[in-house]
Amino acid sequence: MAERLLPAEFSDLEPLVQDWCLDSEPERYAKRLSSTMEEIQAFYDAVMPRAEEAIRYLEKLPLDDLPEDAFRLLKLLYSLILMSFPVEIWKQPRIPDTGTAQFELKIEPVP
Repeated sequence: MAERLLPAEFSDLEPLVQDWCLDSEPERYAKRLSSTMEEIQAFYDAVMPRAEEAIRYLEKLPLDDLPEDAFRLLKLLYSLILMSFPVEIWKQPRIPDTGTAQFELKIEPVP
């Protein structure tokens, strides 16, 4: 039997793990910039309705000792956060009117 990618309650989101379960903010940002709005919207539409339930699930677990399947769920939520801005505000993957400016996260929120 194959290892579960996500907690059983979130198995419907497993097809998203390969593309959207990314280890760092720079990877998530690069994914956003390399994705079409259709791809970002599809990801957002799949995960956003489950976000509160996922947060409630994760809050019951010790953050410093998450099982791998729960840690992947957390990384999907991290991706959701980064993809929410293009969907909800800008309607494009890039931040409007920033030219070649970029930002770099120095501390990654990890359990």
